[in-house]
This record gives sequence, structure tokens and C-alpha cells, in this order.
Amino acid sequence: MSTPLTDVPEGLAEVDEREGSASVSLDATLYPLPAVYAASYVLIDRAYVLLDRPSDDRIRITVMPKQLPVSPQDLRSLVGELANELLACAFRHQLTQDNRVVVETVTMQAMAGAMGAPSLADLADFDFTDEALDDPLGIAQSWEERHGKTALESKGQAEPPPDAEDPA
Repeated sequence: MSTPLTDVPEGLAEVDEREGSASVSLDATLYPLPAVYAASYVLIDRAYVLLDRPSDDRIRITVMPKQLPVSPQDLRSLVGELANELLACAFRHQLTQDNRVVVETVTMQAMAGAMGAPSLADLADFDFTDEALDDPLGIAQSWEERHGKTALESKGQAEPPPDAEDPA
């Protein structure tokens, strides 16, 4: 016979003192499955953990301590620890998802740096004919390409001075 825990919203947690187990019912949209697995894993050294999906939008976690007999206070403590761990794991999961691009970028840069500079054979085999980048604003052009002048013309010289030989 299951009885609801006091001071917990109705329908979220109940205790079965006869079997020595407690169940927590979660909203599956609030707690991603990897976070539920991680929180459950923390308890498996002290309790048997059963995950169930009574409906598409609910997840039920049933825990039974391995050390029997168990008091109702021990069950309540185990449910509280599970609830705290669920919140921590859900937050860690969200941080991981939010920072996935940064972690992948840093990892790829570290791997590329560990590979070292390319060898001459690697560069000889590389195809440089492809356009390196799309440059619609013309930022990658040299000054001469952009303005159509050579460096000497920009200094006011039409052509390079002839090499004067030393008369001496």
C-alpha cells in the first residue's frame, strides 16, 4: 500500500512501507532522459533503482534501499537525495547542451595543434585551386587589386628608376 509523502506535492512521490520502496513521478519534458539516468546511477550503490514510463509525458523512478529493514525516514531521505540529484543532473545536461559548440571547437583546435604543421608532402598534395573563401565585400583583396595601382605609382613614381651605374 503506497502512501503519499507529506510536504511533497500530491502525486509526485509516494512510499510503500510494506515493500520498503519509494516512487517519484517526473514530468518527462522537464527532466531529459540522460539526466534521469545520471541521477539514478548515483544511487545504485545503496539502492535498487527501477525506471518506468507509465505514460509518454511521465517518468517514474522507484528506489528500494539494499539494506533492509528501512524506516520511512530513510525512504524520505532517499527520495530527497534523488530529487536533488535530478535537479543537479538536469542542470549539468543543459549546460552541456548550451556549451557543446565551444567544447567541440576547443577540442578540434587542440587535436589540430597536436597533429603539428603539415609536411611538404602534405602541401604538395593539397589542391590550392579552389576558392579559399567567399568574399562578397572584397576584404581579402590586396590594396593594389582594390585600387588598381602599384606601390610605386602610389608614391608618385610612374616606373622604377633605372639602375644607375657608378661612373667610378
